[in-house]
Amino acid sequence: MSRTSPWQSLRTRAGLRNLAATAAAAVASAGLGAAATAPDTRWYRGLEKPPWDPPSIAFPLVWTPLYADIAVTTAAALTVLEQEGRDEEAAHLRWVLATNLVLNTGWSVLFWRGRRPWAAAAWCGLLAVHSAALTRRVGQVDPSLGAALAPYPAWCGFATALNTSIARRND
Repeated sequence: MSRTSPWQSLRTRAGLRNLAATAAAAVASAGLGAAATAPDTRWYRGLEKPPWDPPSIAFPLVWTPLYADIAVTTAAALTVLEQEGRDEEAAHLRWVLATNLVLNTGWSVLFWRGRRPWAAAAWCGLLAVHSAALTRRVGQVDPSLGAALAPYPAWCGFATALNTSIARRND
């Protein structure tokens, strides 16, 4: 008996339930992070940034599809795990996802509200490592899901390098 595509699993009742839950979590994380973000402040405008700092518009254009990617791939992985009776792994994946979204939101609060570039750079590095672990875990359920989520840790790695460069330039 062949396994159903993880993407097709999203069309089931369980898949839609998981997608609603992961989408709600991603939207909450994105909304809280956006509320904490303040690029128009005097503090941020006064920071020296590297020449490879993307324009401000790049961030919502990148983060919006990344949050959607997180929601869809983890929902599909959760649904496959549940369909295969791997409930303990599904519960662990939910915990990993929740932790990752807290790390994601926490960076925005630490950088923008806390105005602590070095602490935020370390936090962002932790987020990048954790995002890679989330991607690996999702990819273990199905390689196509891991491949689809791969841009997320790549972007978090870029964000870590950018944050570290900003911290170094404004030490």
